Amino acid sequence: MRKKHIVITGGAGFIGSHLCGRLIKEDYRVICLDNLITGSLENIRHLLKENKFKFIKHDVTRYIDIKGSLDYVLHFASPASPQDYLKFPIQTLKVGSLGTHNALGLARQKKAKFMLASTSEVYGDPLEHPQPETYWGNVNPVGIRGCYDEAKRFAEAITMAYRRVHNIDTRIIRIFNTYGPRMRLHDGRVVPNFIYQALTNKPLTVYGRGKQTRSFCYVDDLVEGIFRLMQVKADRPVNLGNPCEFSIMELARLVIKLTGTKIKIIFQPLPQDDPRQRKPDITKATKLIHWRPKVELAEGLDKTINWFKAKKALSLTRL
Repeated sequence: MRKKHIVITGGAGFIGSHLCGRLIKEDYRVICLDNLITGSLENIRHLLKENKFKFIKHDVTRYIDIKGSLDYVLHFASPASPQDYLKFPIQTLKVGSLGTHNALGLARQKKAKFMLASTSEVYGDPLEHPQPETYWGNVNPVGIRGCYDEAKRFAEAITMAYRRVHNIDTRIIRIFNTYGPRMRLHDGRVVPNFIYQALTNKPLTVYGRGKQTRSFCYVDDLVEGIFRLMQVKADRPVNLGNPCEFSIMELARLVIKLTGTKIKIIFQPLPQDDPRQRKPDITKATKLIHWRPKVELAEGLDKTINWFKAKKALSLTRL
């Protein structure tokens, strides 16, 4: 039987690289496209020797030309951390608009299924809690985070337009805060920030008073949800995230406990448009794909901390 062929844009990124590995284990042939603006070859180096894997350095805001048949196009290309999309706002808007357009065009040309990696940021600073897929959001389009929020909202809109006009089999996943191995040491998101600061004996930086909440999903749980959603029909967005809600102060104290450090916590002003609370309603995912996250925060953080420790030791040996 012919192996299924899949293109993953942003496949050298944090989530994309984990997804590449999972699909290869499921006997898919994977083509990874990435311009490496925030992705890294280190994330996929272990896959380069696989005959079922191919890496192509390509900016998906330009036309995508893939030879042969395709069964699936997974569009995961985009800067995802505030540090990245504030540094690359125009590139972020282009990959959400032009990149999504090109990825959808490829799916249409190949008669392939399409999946868009959207984000909980489409809900903005939510006025409804927890956030169900029916909530339209509270987003500041001209704020500093608008480049990411609105890029993803546009990406969802054009995906639905292609579904309605060209009858493409599409899926949209709204990813809530995900963490785990292969996050960059200086990623800028709260989990790697705290872990890196703890491992280098620096004070943990908390913005505001740390009362804002997030729901943290371990990357293996997320990839399992993505894989399950690939196997079913889903004509509307689906939340994928962990519904267990923690304040940033709770996260900070847990990182200090798990790293065995005695560092201080310092406070900085809250960034503009930083969401006060974030928690997914995953009722839809539970019913549709029988999925719930399994990895508790302490367990996932422990795995992530051990990975960061190995990376820190490796970086020191290169000095």
